[in-house]
Amino acid sequence: MTEIDLIVRAVEAVLFAATEPMGIDSIRAYVPDTDNAAIRAALDTLEAQYRGRGIALVRRGDRWHFQTAPDLAHLLRRDREEARRLSRAGIETLAIIAYHEPVSRAEIEAIRGVAISKGTLDVLMEAGWVRPAGRREVPGRPLIYATTPAFLQHFGLASRRDLPGLEDLRAAGLLDPVDLALEKLEDEADNVASAASDSE
Repeated sequence: MTEIDLIVRAVEAVLFAATEPMGIDSIRAYVPDTDNAAIRAALDTLEAQYRGRGIALVRRGDRWHFQTAPDLAHLLRRDREEARRLSRAGIETLAIIAYHEPVSRAEIEAIRGVAISKGTLDVLMEAGWVRPAGRREVPGRPLIYATTPAFLQHFGLASRRDLPGLEDLRAAGLLDPVDLALEKLEDEADNVASAASDSE
């Protein structure tokens, strides 16, 4: 057995025993005499080996873990999952944080156009989807918020780049007709303004 095989087996054992997703540095702490490149190569090997099997090695942000293959997850559900219901304010706040992070409370309120209650952020933090991410270096030093690895894991995203874009939302029919009408009006106003500036 080669040294590379031993590293792959060690990484596999560490991830199998882990109770939560692990980053490369955390894995390396358990696998002596290795560097980040060796751990990354082992992860790539394991990801390929487990592709198409009952369990898969998946990446969530900069962390890795084993999970049941998505097409087989229904076999392991014994109890009905309790749906976590968010208010409209909670959904909007989570979306703003995910797309604009890190953001302050004032920035969230400016984007939403209304004040948010402290409870909205508390619910998102209790769910483990949002965390305080420090303070903005401006007068008053407001607290800023960002999403967590648990947010990526819950919504099945490898990174924030996997969030749906405007075209994806439009294709899925998830955009409110009012939003589409406002967007069309804004486009028309832009066209009129650019035509006026061209004629000057």
